[in-house]
Amino acid sequence: MQRRQFIALLGGAATWPLAARAQQAAMPVIGFLSSASPATWASFMTEFREGLSESGYVEGRNVAIEYRWAENHYDRLPGMAADLVRRQVAVIVASGGPVSARAAKAATSTIPIVFTASSDPIKLGLVASLNRPGGNVTGWGGFVTELEPKRLELLRALVPTARAIGVFVNPVRTDAEAQSRYVEDAARVLGLEVVILGISSERGIETAFASLAGRGIQALLIGADPIFVTWRDQFIALAARHAMPAMYTLREYVAAGGLASYGTSIAEGYHQAGIYAGRILKGAKPADLPVVQPTKFEFAINLKTAKTLGLTVPPTLLTAADEVIE
Repeated sequence: MQRRQFIALLGGAATWPLAARAQQAAMPVIGFLSSASPATWASFMTEFREGLSESGYVEGRNVAIEYRWAENHYDRLPGMAADLVRRQVAVIVASGGPVSARAAKAATSTIPIVFTASSDPIKLGLVASLNRPGGNVTGWGGFVTELEPKRLELLRALVPTARAIGVFVNPVRTDAEAQSRYVEDAARVLGLEVVILGISSERGIETAFASLAGRGIQALLIGADPIFVTWRDQFIALAARHAMPAMYTLREYVAAGGLASYGTSIAEGYHQAGIYAGRILKGAKPADLPVVQPTKFEFAINLKTAKTLGLTVPPTLLTAADEVIE
């Protein structure tokens, strides 16, 4: 090799690290904002990454993700959202209920935002309409708290002798008032009495269960809230200890030993959020991406738990169930 060629080769080699750093610096960054904790949401994150890969993006290869987990401390979300804005991420994925989406929306009107689950996003002020969201926000959502009446109806079918139902809600949830109203309206139609109890801390769970004694409550409805998913083991254990039939929001409760659940597939929502985040990185505008509403509703029953509680599940419910755990 001639000396001139050798020097040129060395010069090219010297630029390799610079080129690699430049490529890394140019890698788009997604800000992932969640009210929950990574341990609880691990399976959903797998769905998110799969959706992202469908749009051609793989974490660490051609996209970076900055995670901000509030660990169920909702008051941390505004600061975390502001931090992602300061870091000038390309898109913010807001997960873990409407509280995350509203924190992200309050922090920026320019950075695209994709929410993973929410109650009516129009009523919450997240989008102008479902088909043409307008602004910088879109995502997957709807039919979260709106499904509380259906859950109450199914719970009554499981425990037809129940006349008083306890309902646990998180009072700091963004749409807690609407959630309670859905339940109360449905209870009047069904001829049921409901006792709504607020739980906003883990230590409040045992207190809430203890307060059921003497009220004639014969069944429980555990309302929709991401923080309740984190506490699912406590809810299930205490429901078993008090021999209290309980209806939950997600099949994950039933898989862990809960009696029954009815709700949307959160995994579907995270998958869709990954797809939308990838499309936005490729140049799509949130204003032009319709809010995707759930297409899959899951009704799950745990027959082993029903037997332990002395319940006979009606054949009509078994036929209607999407998943029966025996």
